[in-house]
Amino acid sequence: MFFAALTLLMVGFPVAFVFGATAIAFSVIFPEIGIEVFNFLPFRIYGIMQNFTLMAVPLFIFMGLILERSDLARRLLESMAKLFGRIRGGLAISVVLVGAILAASTGIVGASVVMMSVIALPIMVKNSYSKPLASGAIAASGTLGQLIPPSVVLIILGDVMSISVGDLFKAAILPGVLLIGLYLIYILFVSWKNPNLAPAIVDDNTPRLEVYKEAVFAIFPPLLLILSVLGSIFFGIASPTESAAVGVVGALILSSINKTISVEMVTSSTLKTVRLTGMIFMILIGATAFSLVFNELGGSEIILDFFSGEHFSKWLFISLSMVVIFILGFFIDFIEIAFIVVPILLPVVEELAINPLWYAILIAMNLQASFLTPPFGFALFFLKGAANNLVGTIDIYKGVIPFILLQLLALAIIILFPNIVTFLL
Repeated sequence: MFFAALTLLMVGFPVAFVFGATAIAFSVIFPEIGIEVFNFLPFRIYGIMQNFTLMAVPLFIFMGLILERSDLARRLLESMAKLFGRIRGGLAISVVLVGAILAASTGIVGASVVMMSVIALPIMVKNSYSKPLASGAIAASGTLGQLIPPSVVLIILGDVMSISVGDLFKAAILPGVLLIGLYLIYILFVSWKNPNLAPAIVDDNTPRLEVYKEAVFAIFPPLLLILSVLGSIFFGIASPTESAAVGVVGALILSSINKTISVEMVTSSTLKTVRLTGMIFMILIGATAFSLVFNELGGSEIILDFFSGEHFSKWLFISLSMVVIFILGFFIDFIEIAFIVVPILLPVVEELAINPLWYAILIAMNLQASFLTPPFGFALFFLKGAANNLVGTIDIYKGVIPFILLQLLALAIIILFPNIVTFLL
């Protein structure tokens, strides 16, 4: 049943309909299940509709889309480039730091990659940066929204795994900082090793005090928004859904301050939010139908028996499941993995007494790596589409490989030192 759905996805059928159609087909093929199994489906869908946590999804998407159009990224990149431009690799460092700020502000991978491809890539190429290094830095930092709160991935994983989203947000902070740190160390190292890869920008004689002031004014508004959204969750003032609503209001205020707000901008952002949210919830309904039939056929019991055997240990299960999720991430989106693969693995996680919070962060980190992996990584498509002929496909592939290795290194560090995840809880 699982491989039938995967085959249909790879052929190119719409995701939500693949899961629903596979469920119907297998309920008809096996008479002991029967079409009557779907009598339970309306109750499950009604439960999804009443889910207060999932209301945060459209709100965070709307907040991200408003910020995407508010000129925030351009101002951040320009001020950061002036701040770090004097050092080797300074532009790439600026891209990583701005990617982290955008990740914590918007949480939307595609938006961050496209924005930085349009704004930063031409500047980096113009200043004789290595095209692979420039492409890799933009793609890797643009995908930080998968892991850094308020990530839509974490909200969905929290709901699927019945974990507090607030705890997940706290748990993701140090892994996110670790990943950003590894990116920065790598950029500084290769820039020092080979100055021609990322040369320093010639100083334009702008007074340093002026540069610092400009950087503060560019960083302060998004930082204030991040602190208000995440701070309200971490200190128990608001739930993730309530803080998402605060974030939307904050994004609208920031857009007003930047004088980029308009009826057309709010309308188009609203319509795009509805389309994206509709897609996510249609996939969720299809996945619910799929899991209903899958469990009735005994799929969960087979997997549980397989992984609970004497030859399987906790660490072998973690290693195998991470490899499977990484490979699946080449072909299918994080939403399908969260709604289909994670519920299948969840009984084994409970059986082996694995900390679900820690395991959720491992999945989020893993899914982020899959966003970058050639040839099907979604971030690569976003980057190539936005860059046009500025960089070649081979340049992009060469550039992302070191960052994928860094992400796998970060994943290994989190596996070996679980306290990184639980430290802030």
